[in-house]
Amino acid sequence: MSEINKPSHGEDEYFAKEETERKRALALKVKRETSQAEAKRLKELHFMRCPSCGHEMHEVPLRGVPVDVCFACQGVFLSHGELKEFQDQIAAGKRGVVASILNWFRPEVEGVKGK
Repeated sequence: MSEINKPSHGEDEYFAKEETERKRALALKVKRETSQAEAKRLKELHFMRCPSCGHEMHEVPLRGVPVDVCFACQGVFLSHGELKEFQDQIAAGKRGVVASILNWFRPEVEGVKGK
């Protein structure tokens, strides 16, 4: 019986990068074609709303960086600038950013899981 050749990790990564680039190019095209009035309407409709569940997001400082957090679904949103600030902190030897984020969503009562 013949074996089925599975794609290598490198192939998977190549196709994932290609798909990401296609999505990025399409998003940039849509952004260019969106009128200023429509862009303003969309921003007003979605500003500080969780992209996952639609609930209100809250700006919470984390290591001096304002991070948008949804306490309803435990989503965390980092803009490009915020992500860059964390990358700079990590490059400077500061660690523990992920642990700090996870701490926001710990159960309110010690020992209670799955709340």
